[in-house]
Amino acid sequence: MLKSIHPFDQSVIDEFPVLTVHDIQAKLDKATLAFSHWKKTTFAQRSDVLLKAAAILRKNKEDYARIITWEMGKVISESRAEVEKCAVGCEYFARHAEAFLADKIIKTEAYKSLVAHQPIGAVLAIMPWNFPFWQVFRYAAPALMAGNVGLLKHASNVTRCSMTIEKIFHEAGIPDGVFQSLLIDNSAVESILEAKIVQGVALTGSEAAGSKVGALAGKNIKKSVLELGGSDPFIVLEDADLDLTVKIATQSRMQNAGQSCIAAKRFIVHQKIKDEFVDRFRQSIDALQQGNPFDEKITTGPLARVDLAEELEKQLKQSVLQGAQLVTGGERDGSNFRPALLNNVKPGIPAFDEETFGPLAAVTTAASDQEAIAFANASRYGLGASVWTKDRERGERVAREIDAGSVFINALMKSDARLPFGGIKKSGYGRELSEEGIHEFVNIKTISIA
Repeated sequence: MLKSIHPFDQSVIDEFPVLTVHDIQAKLDKATLAFSHWKKTTFAQRSDVLLKAAAILRKNKEDYARIITWEMGKVISESRAEVEKCAVGCEYFARHAEAFLADKIIKTEAYKSLVAHQPIGAVLAIMPWNFPFWQVFRYAAPALMAGNVGLLKHASNVTRCSMTIEKIFHEAGIPDGVFQSLLIDNSAVESILEAKIVQGVALTGSEAAGSKVGALAGKNIKKSVLELGGSDPFIVLEDADLDLTVKIATQSRMQNAGQSCIAAKRFIVHQKIKDEFVDRFRQSIDALQQGNPFDEKITTGPLARVDLAEELEKQLKQSVLQGAQLVTGGERDGSNFRPALLNNVKPGIPAFDEETFGPLAAVTTAASDQEAIAFANASRYGLGASVWTKDRERGERVAREIDAGSVFINALMKSDARLPFGGIKKSGYGRELSEEGIHEFVNIKTISIA
């Protein structure tokens, strides 16, 4: 059984039986039949479905937001924003996919040479609980617009979200079998990847999960895109606007109760302003209001599961034992973890070396731009980063030296449908979103006519 539990008070929301082997095969057969028809539809037909899905998302935003908050615990205002972001993503690919996938004429000595972009089959998505709607639509919108069909294996604690997303696509008019939610546990993934219809897998999750799924995809010669963990550096140079910097630092670390791969986690601050930054950051963190995520006044909800809060507590305590200074916060009550700030964090300490998936900020002091860059790159991860300085050219110079898939200067690091998204090193490979993302799961076919 898959069980949904409300993180704030641990009440059981619902339980769902997993699919049998026979049920899974029936889903795969349905996907095979659906693909034979869906791949022949026009971009206009696919676009119509995505635009209707966007309208449905907006029409029922409040209902969907409540489902998100019930299952994973983010504050209700953030859940509403997540639903809206999904609608924007659907509209973006509905309007741009045809241009992204248009034939590309290449001048050669042949009569005609071109590159065509064609669908490949079913793309299996293995998605996490932290953004239970956006993570799915981020993959589904481009994959479906490309003419592929989708199979979703969502995190077990957000099963209601998974079923709701399938219902949204059906209400939008998508043909039966083109997008299916699979209520399965992890043990069923390997057999699904072996299926002929499945030609790719997209996973967002932990480094450990990515390693396993990447190995299975390789074993079966299937394309994979992995978006894994992050320990994003937030570099504050001595000329930064501290009013803006502290405001965004708090948002970047504490939104979604800190449960984001691209949340700022390591705050690398120039020594000239470090003390002032830490004092302002502490005040901003202490002003956060933690509690019931359905309360409109609350800014920080619980972590999604008790074990996640326990792991974060362990990382904090070990970091303090190894020399970090606890400035504020860190108390835990069930899944509720009071937003915390650590100072004097150095390499070798868990808060620096590991991904801390919760409301825990770690400050490291740097004496120069080059030392800040060295600290930023002293991580096995390379997902996102940000640089804060009034000198935009200086910021760009620093950004170009940071090992990351994205670097934002004087702005919140975030995913944007218009920009490619993904990481390097242990943060994964491949890209989602934008033109680069839609090309990940198509056959880039050369056609040459003599």
